[in-house]
Amino acid sequence: MRILAIGDVVGRPGRVALARALPTLREELSPSLVVVNGENAAGGLGITRKVADEMLGLGADLLTTGNHVWAEREARDFVDAYPNILIPANLSPVGNPGHRVFVRDNVAVFQLVGRLFMNPLVDDPLATADRIVESLSAKVILVDFHAEATSEKGALAHHLDGRVSAVFGTHTHVQTSDERVLHGGTGFISDIGMTGSWDGVIGVRTDEVLRTFRTGFGGRAKPARGNPVLEGVVFDIDGKTGKCLSIERIRRFI
Repeated sequence: MRILAIGDVVGRPGRVALARALPTLREELSPSLVVVNGENAAGGLGITRKVADEMLGLGADLLTTGNHVWAEREARDFVDAYPNILIPANLSPVGNPGHRVFVRDNVAVFQLVGRLFMNPLVDDPLATADRIVESLSAKVILVDFHAEATSEKGALAHHLDGRVSAVFGTHTHVQTSDERVLHGGTGFISDIGMTGSWDGVIGVRTDEVLRTFRTGFGGRAKPARGNPVLEGVVFDIDGKTGKCLSIERIRRFI
């Protein structure tokens, strides 16, 4: 079984890169499931129904989100109607709308948000992961860990080693080179990267990022333009055992 996970889509440039690259990737790789992180897909921050429909129409089977999932207010009104859009399972409060686990056939996916340097309203990701994994009967289980610190991502992967098929990091928009299969058979990478403009700073306009660092006055930064790239990873997984057989990074300039 092959799973394609695509890094954080940043604004319209990211959606354009997805539109140009995903059909070809689907043809080349024949993935059983395509997971796309879409929390920054609407104008660089948040997700809307129109943007979600666009990415699903391009060939994404499942959209994950992250700590910015509620940046667009309309997200609260439509996510309940989309079983293939995931809200981080440990993002408090629990009563907020949205689906926390995606299950199709023998595959389950859930998402967690990290605690370090992130939203304070976050439950313990380790305990949340334990509870969800114990409740699942699917043999293939994937975890999108939307977190800032590579140490926290690695700790979760080792905590779940042998119990899930893969743990892949999102959020930092910087693809790491630490992909590996852990001793228990869990595929892991700290961050799968981003899909957006390579010419900006993690997909954002350079001038706006520099202004923020120089003045301390932040705001809703606009996505950068030019030199679009799609980044992600491909997991090959044994569907009978749930063990990860291999993990490979991908980067496509469009």
